[in-house]
Amino acid sequence: MSEQRWALVTGASGELGQAISLTLAARNIPLYVHYHQGAERIEPIVSACREMGVPCIPLQADLRDPFQIHRLFEGMPIKPLFVINNASIDHIGLFQDVSPQLFDEMIAINVRSAFLVSQAAVPAMLMERFGRIVNIASIWGLTGSACEVLYSLTKGAVLAFTKALAKELAPNGITVNAVAPGAVAGGMMTRFTAEEINAICHDIPMGRLGLPEEIASLVAYLLAPEAGYVTGQAISSNGGWYT
Repeated sequence: MSEQRWALVTGASGELGQAISLTLAARNIPLYVHYHQGAERIEPIVSACREMGVPCIPLQADLRDPFQIHRLFEGMPIKPLFVINNASIDHIGLFQDVSPQLFDEMIAINVRSAFLVSQAAVPAMLMERFGRIVNIASIWGLTGSACEVLYSLTKGAVLAFTKALAKELAPNGITVNAVAPGAVAGGMMTRFTAEEINAICHDIPMGRLGLPEEIASLVAYLLAPEAGYVTGQAISSNGGWYT
């Protein structure tokens, strides 16, 4: 088992999670790739890592369950010093139609899982006096979105969590940052028609959607040695949509 610093990517089965995982593997970072469902979407990551000679271990867990988060870390032979909290769900609908059940589920996945995963990872980071936590938020956590009030709320909470935890952990050599993407191809954007996506792109100064690989490169930078003085930041890669 490699003694290199390992990374945990939650929600690695989605397009952005896959891109982050492959980008880190290309930088020779050993990986734990988490998924809840969709094991078939994890296998290409494992295969690619095998071809690159990079260790990669898939781990299944329902991050809504605190016990499964505990079990996730218990199953790691080497604790990760890089953590990317990417697991997330979204919802589009009117504010008044949000049910208490949906509210609790989105808080559990988008907010509480990032909190508890980070909490489980920090002891090893404190031992090493080194760590990198990157939380994947959203442009809507910065500016809010009509018909995505609950999603905006959860991503705003992730940003506040990032800033507060960064201050607490900075004296121990641990950085905590957030990436808040704008509209990114694939994933949540697949629900829109081509006409709707064209309308969105018309509102974006760069005139296009972002690519998962572009977001992944930003995540990789925040893990790199040259980002060691960057902490508590919310960096929004959004093509000028929100500045």
